[in-house]
Amino acid sequence: MWVKRVKTPFFDRSGRDRTSPHYVVRSAKLCALCIVATLCCASGAFFVPNTALIPLLLINAALLGHGRYLGGRVRGLLLLFATQLLITSMLYLLLHGVERLHEGGLAVTRIMLAIIPGWWLSIVCTPQRIGEVLSWCLPRKWAFVMAASFSLLPYMAKETREIYQMQVMRGANITAKALCYPKHWPELIYCVLYPLLIQLLKLSKQMALAAKLRGFGSHKRPTHWPD
Repeated sequence: MWVKRVKTPFFDRSGRDRTSPHYVVRSAKLCALCIVATLCCASGAFFVPNTALIPLLLINAALLGHGRYLGGRVRGLLLLFATQLLITSMLYLLLHGVERLHEGGLAVTRIMLAIIPGWWLSIVCTPQRIGEVLSWCLPRKWAFVMAASFSLLPYMAKETREIYQMQVMRGANITAKALCYPKHWPELIYCVLYPLLIQLLKLSKQMALAAKLRGFGSHKRPTHWPD
């Protein structure tokens, strides 16, 4: 079998410790196949004609279902899709009118079809397996950076949610109702995106320092953490 069942701690809203099953790819070769499939699906979202979008939609729906079954959260993807669709539709209405509104929806759909495979890959493959596969064709430092970026996705999603909730509690006009008005968009950038960028830069510096203290880069063939 190429999947492994792992018990990881999970805390519900009441604070009780529960376990949720997660399945991760154990083999580096199968992880490489997942990466290739992800690249094909993500690039196909931009290059396939409109007539071939229906099969691609079915494939991404299967990836969504599989990722949700393994414990992935679909709520963030749905929120991203709704936000992009709202902003893009308003821009198309202002610039082109109702006649080309369907083109905005199609553009947002293609963007989401490019995002879903990467989301699925971050669930089924661990960062150390991704880094091991990327080190086959990339310099080890580049492979480390890309694998670390995948591992940061859940953390950054949590940080974004916490920053957003704190800013709403402080009275910022960044609720879903307030963001329907373009005059509140700069406040979203100032209250959420700027603090998130600062947090990301701080975390990147900490990771670089940790890698340096552990002697990363001192060996030509670094080892990878086993599952």
